[in-house]
Amino acid sequence: MKPEDTRPERPRDLLEYERRFWGRGRLVAGVDEAGRGPLAGPVLAAAVVLPEGVFVDGADDSKVLSARVREELFTQILAAALAVGIGAASVREIDRRNILRATTVAMQRALARLRVRPDHVVVDGLPVKYLGREHDAVVDGDSLVHSVACASIVAKVVRDRLMHRLALRYPGYAWDANVGYGTAQHRAAIDELGVTPHHRLTFTGLQFEFDI
Repeated sequence: MKPEDTRPERPRDLLEYERRFWGRGRLVAGVDEAGRGPLAGPVLAAAVVLPEGVFVDGADDSKVLSARVREELFTQILAAALAVGIGAASVREIDRRNILRATTVAMQRALARLRVRPDHVVVDGLPVKYLGREHDAVVDGDSLVHSVACASIVAKVVRDRLMHRLALRYPGYAWDANVGYGTAQHRAAIDELGVTPHHRLTFTGLQFEFDI
């Protein structure tokens, strides 16, 4: 969670960014990812296109929201959005391509799954070199751009749900709590139980042993 004093000041009008494009009749897709840092599980991306003037009260950077609030907002976002696209890149793709390239692939897939084609794309963070779409990049976009905040929530909820399901198949790694991140408990479980097909070998230091 970001400490309060390191978070950017949010605009008074949380739709300020989108209004610049809506005023010209252009649809905006906000894009964000979840799961770049974990030791296990895929990286997920979401793209959200909101109808003109639509605001989902409470939507913010998913990392500053509780799991319960994220779940509630997830339902509201799906109901309010003009389109939502979800894309993923697998553990194998992460190990073969590297996490940055795999994240790009997940974003490309999320945009491709939108049922409407946006006129403008904005992503959280830095420019995505190989996205294949002209786009804006906004540092702290998940706090500053409403459609990106919505995308961050969708990506986080979908990935967390997936990791909770995988936790039932692979008990012992506490994925229901750590969702694949490298907690002390998770690392201890890897030492004791070994890796699963859902572990990123390039993140656990086993890439050389498995000739990746």
